[in-house]
Amino acid sequence: MVERVLLCSPRGFCAGVEMAIKALAWMVRAFEPPVYCYHEIVHNKLVVDRFQARGVVFVDDIDEVPQGRPIMLSAHGSAPEVVTAARERGSYVVDAVCPLVTKVHHEVKVRAGKGYQIIYIGHEGHEEAAGTMAVAPDAIHRVETVAEVEALPTFDQPTALLAQTTLSHRDWADVAEAATERYPDLFTPSRSDLCFATTNRQSALMAVADRCDAFVVIGSANSSNTNALAKLAAEAGCERVFRVNGPDELPDDLSGVVGVTAGASAPEDVVQAVVSFLDPSGGVEEVNITDEDEYFPPPRNLRELLGAVDVVATLALGGPTDDRPALNDRQIGASAVLNTL
Repeated sequence: MVERVLLCSPRGFCAGVEMAIKALAWMVRAFEPPVYCYHEIVHNKLVVDRFQARGVVFVDDIDEVPQGRPIMLSAHGSAPEVVTAARERGSYVVDAVCPLVTKVHHEVKVRAGKGYQIIYIGHEGHEEAAGTMAVAPDAIHRVETVAEVEALPTFDQPTALLAQTTLSHRDWADVAEAATERYPDLFTPSRSDLCFATTNRQSALMAVADRCDAFVVIGSANSSNTNALAKLAAEAGCERVFRVNGPDELPDDLSGVVGVTAGASAPEDVVQAVVSFLDPSGGVEEVNITDEDEYFPPPRNLRELLGAVDVVATLALGGPTDDRPALNDRQIGASAVLNTL
């Protein structure tokens, strides 16, 4: 029997995921199906399944999109040539890239333009890493381990260190230290590339891990930040760690104190379903380490589209357009939007 659940906060959707999910939901409502999305909008199976049920088609190649269909580009960021191809092929294109990933893309472009060789810490095959490396393929070198840093050549050019935003701080720290030792004049950004939401979720987990007999991390297997949370829980000494998409993947023999958190692309309703499944006899203790109030607005062209649709709908209903209330998506959570799909 589960005696108590320690529920981590912050958990679940980050600001970038909130923006991307709401943006795709608005595209689904604005266009006749199918709407196409390059790669999974976020790395979460349940979110992807919900959008597929509404006619969204996820593709791994822009050439798979029929000419003239609306296209969304995922939150993980896309290679420049993919963005160009989408704009040439799609009737309407929305780039839902997370602003934090955009920051890294910009830094890659700037440093490469100044003649730097860039050491990029990122996971092989991850969509964010692939998109970032494509910004300056001749100047960037992806590494994931200390051994890979040691195997890099000696550069005649200045060097810079950048990173995939969803890395675990522990995964990043050793590799960054090795790079700094290898290249003493290494440039690093004044503001860390690591996502604040990823760091906050890891810190919240560590705040309760030593009190837990088991830990449940909610999120999909292809989510980098979710896997980092599960790894961190195991490293913190939790004997039983479960990375699950939902409650149906949990064993029925959990007992004692169970920690619960969710990766940055996991919906809150799934968190609540997991807590209900655990049904702790001593209740739920929510442990909050910080408040997140970051907000990323929808891409500009989508805001303009929504505004135009709002005007047309107001006119169709016979209402005034000069003093209608402004659209305020900040007050609408992505979990609520998903539940209305």
